[in-house]
Amino acid sequence: MPGLGHLYAGENTKGRTLVAIDLGLIALLAIVAFFFKTGAIKAWASLDTLALIMLGNLVLLTFRIWAAYDAHGLVTGRHSSSLVGRVLVVVIALVLLVPHVAIGYFTVVQYSLLAAVFDDPEPTTPVTVPGSAGTTIPGQVATTLPGPAIWDGLDRLNILLLGSDVGPDRTGIRTDTMIVVSIDPQSGDTAMFSLPRNMFRVPLPDGVGPKDDCKCFPKLLNEVWYEASLHPDQYPGEGEPGPRAIKTVLGSLIGVDIHYYAMVSLQGFVGLVDALGGVTIDVPAQIVDETYPHEDGVTIEHVVIDAGNQHLSGHQALAYARIRRHADDYARMNRQRCVLGAVLSQSSPIELLTRYGALAEVMKDNLDTDIPRDRLVDFIDILPKLSTDRIGVLSVDREYVTEVVEGKSYYDTDRIYTDAQALLADPTSGAPGGLDLGDACG
Repeated sequence: MPGLGHLYAGENTKGRTLVAIDLGLIALLAIVAFFFKTGAIKAWASLDTLALIMLGNLVLLTFRIWAAYDAHGLVTGRHSSSLVGRVLVVVIALVLLVPHVAIGYFTVVQYSLLAAVFDDPEPTTPVTVPGSAGTTIPGQVATTLPGPAIWDGLDRLNILLLGSDVGPDRTGIRTDTMIVVSIDPQSGDTAMFSLPRNMFRVPLPDGVGPKDDCKCFPKLLNEVWYEASLHPDQYPGEGEPGPRAIKTVLGSLIGVDIHYYAMVSLQGFVGLVDALGGVTIDVPAQIVDETYPHEDGVTIEHVVIDAGNQHLSGHQALAYARIRRHADDYARMNRQRCVLGAVLSQSSPIELLTRYGALAEVMKDNLDTDIPRDRLVDFIDILPKLSTDRIGVLSVDREYVTEVVEGKSYYDTDRIYTDAQALLADPTSGAPGGLDLGDACG
């Protein structure tokens, strides 16, 4: 602590001044931690503030090194420097460096993650701000500021969460996991819609999809992204054809406009679970697949996951969440909820922090989203409002199937739309037990 060495050396005036600076910095950090906690969290979601954090870290490190060096010079000027003293100086220097190296590491990791995963900032809107004289309006100067919050003017903010089978030896992207999350940004009331991959001939809005009499998507729901990438002209709109198509189709199905998506690949799921040291699941019954397709898209293997309390690696957890042999898509959807719940409940903040470097590397390679980088801070504002007590869930399962023809499942899409709208009107109506994910392992 800068100043203590000077007090020890008898330089009381300089020592007290440095200690006063220390106490002022500590008080400032305490104020930020207690009264501006959300702002402090937001600092880690912006490239600009991350750069300032790194600069502040280097300035503080320089200040501490100077204070230590100056105090050491005062002491060694009066006393001979022994071998033990030199060793202690080295030890103290290393201890001094540790927190700064740690902060620098996390700052660099976070900076590279934000830059790699999230879209470039949205265009800013020119505004006039009172200030120095400008060229058009006296007393004002043209500048640019970020636009309003992402939910400004919206009753609900809708985000699509996807799990894809994309891999090095797979052709195209198929979204085998599809969950729409709809959030009321004012109250935090949230509705979640879990949609099965095997929905066949889902109706399409006008002007979307193949030009035929069906006015529906002619294949399974999980192939929308891939088909749109092959026929982008059939799915008009802004952005990449795959994301815009899946957002349009699913949004039309449940009656919402989907604003953003986030997608993780099979390898990403495996990497995330492995980075956390695996996950423990109470498997109610043995799961078997004699011809399980490995996430590499090439290998076929015989997978057996025994009943009972099992600690699963990332590969095993993915297999548990994917296998539908000797079961069906609905059982698999339940197991997916189970695995997600187990990962969440078993991940402590300390564990996430200590493994953050590995987690960030996995996310950089396997997470894709169209959320603008400069809008992450808006999501942080929503977080304190969210509670599992106010999250309603609609899982589209076999009860919505009207008929199965040649192995293809046709769903009552009118009922899906009606039930979705009812849940959106009152998400808490579907909340009791809705997120009791631990009971969904069967």
